[in-house]
Amino acid sequence: MAAHNELGLLGEQMAVEFLIKKGFSIREQNWRFQKAEVDIIAQQGSILVIVEVKTRSTRFFGDPQEFINKQKIKLLVKAINHYVVFQNLNVDVRFDVIGIVHNQVETSITHLEDAFYHF
Repeated sequence: MAAHNELGLLGEQMAVEFLIKKGFSIREQNWRFQKAEVDIIAQQGSILVIVEVKTRSTRFFGDPQEFINKQKIKLLVKAINHYVVFQNLNVDVRFDVIGIVHNQVETSITHLEDAFYHF
């Protein structure tokens, strides 16, 4: 497996552990619908929290969370609309982003709640 893929998997696991420590329950990981892959579907009380995880080894090109584009947002929203209907859920939905920088010198985690309002 390529190093960037391994870093991505590590970042997703770090994000899951981070969310669990904050009291979230994890419903799904790497859930797919059509062309979309949702990294984490979690629940916090009555809120369904969709989490996109971006992991980088450096901030040289910018913070990890800056690498989410409008096309990705559109795919995630479509996928989660399907998920909520298919699961027959009566919940509020929130989209979060977790940006992780992980290398030999540092590991930092930034959690942006309601992140798509920031784009």
